[in-house]
Amino acid sequence: MYLNLRAPGRRSRAAAGMAVVIVATGGALGLLSACGQSSHSPAAGAGALTPGPGQHRMAGMSGATGPGGAAGSAHGASPMPSMSMPMSPSAKGAQATPVTGDAVAIKNFAFSPAKLEIKVGTTVTWTNQDTDAHTVTSTGSGGPLRSAALATHATYRHTFTKPGTYAYLCTIHPFMTATVEVTR
Repeated sequence: MYLNLRAPGRRSRAAAGMAVVIVATGGALGLLSACGQSSHSPAAGAGALTPGPGQHRMAGMSGATGPGGAAGSAHGASPMPSMSMPMSPSAKGAQATPVTGDAVAIKNFAFSPAKLEIKVGTTVTWTNQDTDAHTVTSTGSGGPLRSAALATHATYRHTFTKPGTYAYLCTIHPFMTATVEVTR
């Protein structure tokens, strides 16, 4: 007769390890599904990745073919697939059109307006409309803007008492930048 001397609800190390493997595998499969990959594709072999909807094979990917049908032989193509991300207007070097007012929306991973013009004594309110947290932080050292991480719908206010140009960013997402121009 076998007696189970473990406390109820406790697992052996092997069982706990299997639970971790099962959860990790399920998470990886969910990620592949979210990225358009499917292990149920009839053309995919075991462990093969296939392009999802709107995607195509690129040189360097397994199964990619170049001229003449040779895998990975596309002339002038990089052996590594490249990734591109659409650039925001401010990242392309375009000048942001100044806007007057006293409110800045944080949405779609950008400050809007990207350039705000105000008078000395104006209090500006930033409102996070994204589901991700963001900050409002002066670039460089010693700037006046230092918000905590703003959750969705949270606000941050600052009253500008001196003229000047105040550049700021989100420290969580440093590609998010903007300026406040304060005049007399």
